[in-house]
Amino acid sequence: MAEDGEEKLLATVQHIAKTLGRTGTMTEDILKVFSNYDGRLSLDKLYAAAAAAGGGGGAGEHSMSMPASSPPPVLPTAAAAHSMPPPVTSLERTVRTLDRQISQFVTMERLVWADSADADAFLEAVDDLIGTVQELDAAGTNRGLLDRADELLSRCMARLEDEFRALIERPDDAAPAAPGGFDSEQSDDEDFDADDGYGDEPIPIAKPVTDFDVVIDALPPGSVSDVHQIARRMVDAGFGRECAEAYAAARRGFIDESVARLGIRSRTSDEVHSLPWEELEFDIARWIPAFKMVFRILIPSERRLSDRVFEGLAPYGDLAFVAAVRTQALQLISFGDAVAAASRAPERLFRVIDMYEAVRDLLPDLDPVFADPYSAALRAEVSAVCNTLGSSIKGIFMELENLIRRDPARVAVPGGGIHPITRYVMNYLRAACGSRQTLEEVMEGDLGALGVTAIAVDPDRPTSSLAVHIAWIMDVLHKNLESKSKIYRDPPLASIFLMNNGKYVIHKVNDSELGVLLGDDWMKQMLSRVRRWSMEYQRGAWAKVMSVLQTGGSGFSGLPPKAMLQKLQMFNGYLEEIRAAQSEWVITDDQLRADVKAAIADSVLPAYKGLIARLRSSPDAPQDLFIKHTPEDVEACIQHLFEGIGK
Repeated sequence: MAEDGEEKLLATVQHIAKTLGRTGTMTEDILKVFSNYDGRLSLDKLYAAAAAAGGGGGAGEHSMSMPASSPPPVLPTAAAAHSMPPPVTSLERTVRTLDRQISQFVTMERLVWADSADADAFLEAVDDLIGTVQELDAAGTNRGLLDRADELLSRCMARLEDEFRALIERPDDAAPAAPGGFDSEQSDDEDFDADDGYGDEPIPIAKPVTDFDVVIDALPPGSVSDVHQIARRMVDAGFGRECAEAYAAARRGFIDESVARLGIRSRTSDEVHSLPWEELEFDIARWIPAFKMVFRILIPSERRLSDRVFEGLAPYGDLAFVAAVRTQALQLISFGDAVAAASRAPERLFRVIDMYEAVRDLLPDLDPVFADPYSAALRAEVSAVCNTLGSSIKGIFMELENLIRRDPARVAVPGGGIHPITRYVMNYLRAACGSRQTLEEVMEGDLGALGVTAIAVDPDRPTSSLAVHIAWIMDVLHKNLESKSKIYRDPPLASIFLMNNGKYVIHKVNDSELGVLLGDDWMKQMLSRVRRWSMEYQRGAWAKVMSVLQTGGSGFSGLPPKAMLQKLQMFNGYLEEIRAAQSEWVITDDQLRADVKAAIADSVLPAYKGLIARLRSSPDAPQDLFIKHTPEDVEACIQHLFEGIGK
């Protein structure tokens, strides 16, 4: 009887399920409800009974009466049994169970990771689903169920991606709230980046620093662990690329904001080329520390974070890292390229050197950061901009040569003083030698592109590429000054002009590393030129005076007093001419001025004193002999030369 009662119960349950279940899934769900209610109604027994009924069992075999309040049991006929759903396999039951479990997380309005228990349960369900999909795919016998599982897996991955991005962009949102919805303890710096009442959330950003030996931890350790768990599931499910893209999109906002806080604005190449130099110089001054900050701190920190999030999940960590940093890295690099390709006016040299040194110095540190094949292109871009800036430096030096050549000989410098082009070139080269190591490196070759260590400078090597280049510039300057000296109608003044400029060049060379670069031979040659110009001045300016005072081998003893008086009068006239003409001439160097005066005095005064003495001792000299200029007067006149205008 007990067995008959159980058979009738099973038949009744089957009838109810068939009547209410409009679809196979609904029927299955109703049978599961009954199986959970009574252990006698297990799914295996229900399916076995349905199979037995389908094999020929009839309703007439059972005659147990039912209570009046219960519906009469109707045993399944063969046709009814044939119309029931086929037996559900264990994989089907697993997929349906996972569907119910996962749906509650996928449709959850809050973050799943706001509750650690929910997060663990969700990940466990995802693991089961991934395993089920792999099992179905390996079996290859139930394509429909596999498609259903894949669709569920896609929904899972979409929700995991949302959670993944939220944990990266807003890690605090996933932190459990303190009781009452407020933090249980106030921070000591609660006013820092606090909510100002306008709904703005504080954004973590990388701020400018001077110590580059730091790492930014943009996510707390707990959040890193959470996003790593999500990334692992997405990669296991075949969504690694989507995970990398989601990571890059989430981190890109942080990087963009960090660079913006450094004062960097994006400019096109055309904008850079059209900017006034003052404005471009200001942008360069901001670019240099920003470049160091981004490539020494921000990008290495991003590499460290991506390595932790995608640990053991290569190559998706590399892909995520490159996608996250590429935009801002290329923006900074493109600015360097634009500056290098812009005008090569000489005044831009020093800022370009600063840029070159900033890029060159960090190249060795980039090797471990850009070691993978995906980021190697970025490393190559940085090397390329270093090489481009180096080429720009060489181009600026060439432009300096052209500037000297093009400087016209229009107006003579008053008094034969130092020409502005001489001051500009020498001060320019002197300042450039402050970056001598860099200039040597650039002139020797495009070593920056290879990221090699800066070459050592030999202090006793005046034949280096930089030394040869500077010597060539000095030669161009010398030729330019010689052409400018031809403007002066008075040849002695032209010699004064060349002397002044030559002595100024020597002074600047001796007072800087230019002397090391140009060498002793060049210096000897330059000193010889100055002496030659001094002699040319003396011969040209004092030739008439000396011709009056020169009397041949016999001296003044063989001259009659009248001839000596004529020479004295001629001397007075020439001396007045010299004093009138040369009172505005100038020799700027004190030592050179003293040397020239001493040379004139040594040539003129002894002969003049001899003439005066001979006249005074001559018995035929007039009794009222008048000497307009005593030897002391002549010496005083010489000493007052070359003081310049207004002296």
